[in-house]
Amino acid sequence: MSSENKIVASFIVPPELSDRRLDQAAAELMPEHSRSRLQSWIKSGALTVNGESRKPRDKVMLDDRLELEAEPEAQVSWQAEAISLDIVYEDQHLLVINKPAGLVVHPAAGHADGTLVNALLNYAPEVENLPRAGIVHRLDKDTSGIMVVARSLIAHTSLVDQLQTRTMGREYEAVVVGTLTGGATVDAPIGRHPRERKKMAVVSSGKPAVTHYRLVERFAAHTHIRCKLESGRTHQIRVHMAHVKHPLVGDPLYGGRLRLPKGTTDELRDALSAFHRQALHARKLTLEHPETGEILSWDVPLPDDLIELIEALRKHARELEHREF
Repeated sequence: MSSENKIVASFIVPPELSDRRLDQAAAELMPEHSRSRLQSWIKSGALTVNGESRKPRDKVMLDDRLELEAEPEAQVSWQAEAISLDIVYEDQHLLVINKPAGLVVHPAAGHADGTLVNALLNYAPEVENLPRAGIVHRLDKDTSGIMVVARSLIAHTSLVDQLQTRTMGREYEAVVVGTLTGGATVDAPIGRHPRERKKMAVVSSGKPAVTHYRLVERFAAHTHIRCKLESGRTHQIRVHMAHVKHPLVGDPLYGGRLRLPKGTTDELRDALSAFHRQALHARKLTLEHPETGEILSWDVPLPDDLIELIEALRKHARELEHREF
């Protein structure tokens, strides 16, 4: 449900959130809003349970209905900055952007400016009235590729719903360590790493996460794959591929030390040593337009650094074949 000039949402409490605090359940159901903003809406009566006002600490029960109807207000206090954007598509509701590796999406500790949000506030100032400046899904700083940003409340409500119902299609390309023999599905819950707080991990208490991957090209000791997500957990592809012992090339968190394959040439050693980011690119995005209902799809090609890495791996594989003959 959406409105031109109000933030409107409605949810039924699922079993896993029964007996949780209202503010905690609301944060799980509406992660696009900050915890402090949700608490203020609860206290003001904008966010109700079964039509009644509650306190943030009150417990919710299975099948309770949470309803939100709030007036939009400036949601961000970050500064606009003239940072160039590679815009793939835009209209009054959507901005589809090809994000380069190295660009942080959200201002945070250590990255107060120079982010995608700062660029958006300069290019499309209206996003300041939207939760998280219209950002409905993220890409890690060093992941390149396509992402969509809401420019209107209608779009924000629709895109969040499409992400939650898994109707938004997202495909990624990656280069992993090791030679895979075929495609597969990784179905393993992801949560915060029990000891290293900057990392995620496959843990029994984590949230459900499903990654499908298939082979694009196999090299001597690496594989180029394409991944489709059924869920959107933090670092999902990176964690899942490391979990099945095929971490992404260059991944500083989950890749471990650099492993050079047998018969590595100087050229390939240089290429692998110089690749300092996870070899991951958001290639394709498919969604339903929030106003027209039309199914739209965009595909952005691999960036130069990934193309060069793949070419170096391909050349090394050819050289090994020639040596064997």
